[in-house]
Amino acid sequence: MREDKQLLMLTHLSQLLDLVTGIGGFIVPLIIWLTQKDKVLGMDAHGKMIINFQISMFIYSIIAIPLMLLFGLGILILIIIGLMVLIFPIINAIKVSNGEIPSYPLTIEILK
Repeated sequence: MREDKQLLMLTHLSQLLDLVTGIGGFIVPLIIWLTQKDKVLGMDAHGKMIINFQISMFIYSIIAIPLMLLFGLGILILIIIGLMVLIFPIINAIKVSNGEIPSYPLTIEILK
């Protein structure tokens, strides 16, 4: 296994493709993780963390839709989710480049 901080950083930043393509922020990190998890040191843990974060944000978005129709609270939740999806991949890419352990808040651990 080789150590490749740049690829780990790119994997975290690839989540931002959601802002451009709508779905690339899930597929690209998934492909990188599946193809590199046995070749790059730490990729398995980072990939699972990213996929768990993406799935969690999707679940929270689905929950926010009925709340938006019922109480209007869903709009606030969707804004918070949008900010989290924008900010945390950047923060965690910086953490990876500095050798720190990244973390995503409010993530449901689906893949262990």
